[in-house]
Amino acid sequence: IREDLNKHAQRAMAVLRPLKLILDNYPDDQVEYMDCINNPENPSMGTRKVPFSKVLYIERDDFRQIPPKGYFRLYPGNEVRLRYAYVIKCVGFIKDEETGEVTEVHCTYDPATQGGNTPDGRKIKSTIHWVSAKHAIDAEVRLYDRLFLKANPADSKDGTDFKHFLNPSSLEVLTHCQLEPFLHNAASGDRFQFERQGYFCVDSVDSKPEKLVFNQTVSLRDTWAKIEQAQKK
Repeated sequence: IREDLNKHAQRAMAVLRPLKLILDNYPDDQVEYMDCINNPENPSMGTRKVPFSKVLYIERDDFRQIPPKGYFRLYPGNEVRLRYAYVIKCVGFIKDEETGEVTEVHCTYDPATQGGNTPDGRKIKSTIHWVSAKHAIDAEVRLYDRLFLKANPADSKDGTDFKHFLNPSSLEVLTHCQLEPFLHNAASGDRFQFERQGYFCVDSVDSKPEKLVFNQTVSLRDTWAKIEQAQKK
């Protein structure tokens, strides 16, 4: 199904676990519209315009206060490329005093790198996706995993009931996900690739124009998640 949807599903940028990112040196009221490819596997699907502004949302996993070895995404002092936009550099962050959770990441952008190019030839090792906070639409996203923790839950030598092997994370419901604005017109059954996330379709029962609901069809392979999991083990 990955191979089929890769050819036919329109791309979109969706931030499932939002973290606010502020470009300190970007004009306060400026809005640019970036040309984004709808499907690199099918050029006939054309392009779309995506708004870009001073305040963005990025994935919470795309920032680390202290980066582990081999982590090339955003952390203090490091540069990353914002997909279709600019190269940015992290210059600081703000934490909640009570919880210690990072609430804002502050960066500067390089105006000479529009489109992600680096005229001076410097190497940027990571590209992350984003959504303009001013233009984002709020949505619910449902992530699905295996129903059972073992391949054959009924095959237990000690007679353990198969329900013991139910996966408590087989369904994860994420609220207040932030999506690029063109998805507001998504209709029941429409399919998309959320870039760097996976393939999703509009729920045919619960999704409404005022409250969109997307169901995950299948994820994209996440190399870093595998590395991080292996490090934990």
